[in-house]
Order: sequence, then structure tokens, then C-alpha cells
Amino acid sequence: MTVKLTMAQAINAALRDALAEDESVVVFGEDVGPLGGVFRVTDGLTATFGDRRCFDTPLAESGIVGMAIGMAMNGMRPVVEMQFDAFAYPAFEQITSHLAKMANRTRGRVRLPVVVRVPYAGGIGGVEHHCDSSEAYYAHTPGLTVLAPATNQDAYGLLRAAIAGPDPVIFLEPKKHYFAPEEVEPETPVPPIGRAEVRRRGADATLIAYGPTVPVALAAAELAATEGRDLGVVDLRSLVPFDEDTVVAEVRRTGRAVVVAEAPGFVSVASEIAARISERCFHHLEAPVRRVTGFDIPYPPPKLEHHHLPSAERVLDAVDDLQWDES
Repeated sequence: MTVKLTMAQAINAALRDALAEDESVVVFGEDVGPLGGVFRVTDGLTATFGDRRCFDTPLAESGIVGMAIGMAMNGMRPVVEMQFDAFAYPAFEQITSHLAKMANRTRGRVRLPVVVRVPYAGGIGGVEHHCDSSEAYYAHTPGLTVLAPATNQDAYGLLRAAIAGPDPVIFLEPKKHYFAPEEVEPETPVPPIGRAEVRRRGADATLIAYGPTVPVALAAAELAATEGRDLGVVDLRSLVPFDEDTVVAEVRRTGRAVVVAEAPGFVSVASEIAARISERCFHHLEAPVRRVTGFDIPYPPPKLEHHHLPSAERVLDAVDDLQWDES
């Protein structure tokens, strides 16, 4: 059955269904209990499942993840919320030194099925420490799966897959999309982790995006169509594992590529994608791979963020720079 849900509601439904199906699943974090979280993503879960299954924690992110690690070592499946992207940094040592490495450290004897939910990226008029795109830190850390849904259907399905899996997942939720409604079908089979989705097939160039920049890429493709350019859009959905085959196949077809991401461009996920395309598509490329990213600065004040974030216009400027032969 198809229902219209916002992304916040779709994530809530995924948590609710996981809690109902598996008693080892627990949800906790700052203000996620009776309040339902800053963005109301966990609204009603404590009332339904009780405060032993969905509960508040102290304001101590390292303690939240440390407790999740201990619980996972003892048979639980914790889902924790970091409230805002940059609030997760105090937990970084727990995530990178222990959560990501425990399976390798124990030669697979101890697996940690922990999901760390991170509302991330900009577009909400937030101040510093509330709008970071921190995916590169996690993607660089072996042992972590890193997911970045762009649609409400994927937010539901990928979160269900993350909770059911055996290993730690960083689940990046584009907070500016929390309250946009879309059709969601909870009965749809859960999408496989590590599989990109071609959202639009084009003939002239391929736009590669994930999370909050997928709608930007689609809007750019719509504008380009009015100008006679046929652009395709690949939604990565999963940063780690990375679906290189789908990206490479689409770029080889079109011969041109633009990577679109909100994070600063230097030493970024966008840089890695561009490098892999250049390595595997070199003889198919009609022009160098372009990147449209945030600038290499701390996140700007709310009144300036629209200059910082990738826009459809900036994407089209990059497309125009792809060495077209107009003769």
C-alpha cells in the first residue's frame, strides 16, 4: 500500500517497524524519547514501545556511541541519533577506533550492528555546528557502511536494511528534506545496500549526486532539457560500499560527468568519485570530470548559505564547461 509520508515520517515508520519486529532493536539519543527528537523523527516511539526501547540519554555523544557498542557486543541492535551532524564529532573516537574496527580486531567474532543516524548537511538556515557535510570522515574509515538516501522511499528502505545488517552503519539524513512529502510503499522490497539508482537516463552528460544534491541534479537536468541538453542523473544512495559499476557504465555512455555534493571539494567524496571515473573512463571521456561542491570554508551564516550550496545554475555552468563541440 502506498502512503504519502515526509522523510521524517518515513524514517519514523522504519524505526517503528524495526522495533515491532525485533525486540533487540533499541533507539536512543538526545531528546529522542517523549519529545520525539529535534525534528520529531522519533515521535511517538516511546509512547508505543516504552522507555526501555526508545529513551533519552545525557548530552554526551561519546557516551551514546560507547554505550551502543557495549549493547551491540551483548546482542542488541542499537539505533542512535546524533541530533546534528557536527554534534557527532565528540563521538568520533568511539566510531573510528572501536565501532569501525571491532570486527577486524576480533577476526569477525564480534560484530557490531549499530546504526548511527546523523541529520546532516545544510539548507535549513542553521548556524555553525548544525549544517556540516561530514561524510568524508566516515567514508575514509574502513569498517563503516555509509548511506545517504535522497528519497523518502530510500530513507525507509535503506534504514530497514541498515538496522537488519550485521555491521555498523552511518546513516546520513538530509535534514532539509525532512518535511517534504512523497509517495512511500513500505511493502516494497528493501533496496540492497551498495546499489546506486539511475534517476534519469541521459545522452549528453551524467550528473552524479547523493543525499541533498540529488534534487539539485534533477532540477539541473530539467533546466538543461529546455536548452537542448539531455542529462542523466545517478543517485549513489550508498557511499560505502560505492557502486562503481553503475557510475562507470553511465559515464561511459555519455562521455561527460559532473559530480555534485554539498561538502567542501578538497579531499572529499566528490574527489574520490571524480578520480575513479577518470581512472576507469579515461578513454571514454570527452572532457575532464567536473565537480560542483560547497566551498572550502567553514559553513557560512544562514544569510549566505545559498551562495555556498550547489545550485542547479552552478551545475549547468559546470555542464557548459564540458568542452562541447557546437559546430
